[in-house]
Amino acid sequence: MQIRISWPAGHITATLDAATTTARALAKALPLASSACTWGEEVYFDTGVSVSRETDARQVVKPGTVAFWTDGDALALPYGPTPISQGDECRLASPCNILGNVDGDAGALATVRAGDPIRVELINE
Repeated sequence: MQIRISWPAGHITATLDAATTTARALAKALPLASSACTWGEEVYFDTGVSVSRETDARQVVKPGTVAFWTDGDALALPYGPTPISQGDECRLASPCNILGNVDGDAGALATVRAGDPIRVELINE
């Protein structure tokens, strides 16, 4: 399952694992519009989707991981260190459900500014 995430200065695509409950719940809510928040080198935004934390949720992930922050009903897109990272790791605020990965360079997320309008849409199934 592939999604497109767009904001005024750019866009990325990401591939999600359709086998996860969270990815399926997100797909049902698409398309969606939200407002971007930033936290260090992470972009996150409300999705309006509420799901439970999955058993394989993780707090430390690779750059470009597409994660779902269950504490905030938000998609979390880390591309580098956050304020609580140790060294260069991507450490999320709390364990998040892992949905997939950004296709290509997640560094494009550096052009997202807090408050930017964000649109997420399914581009194939």
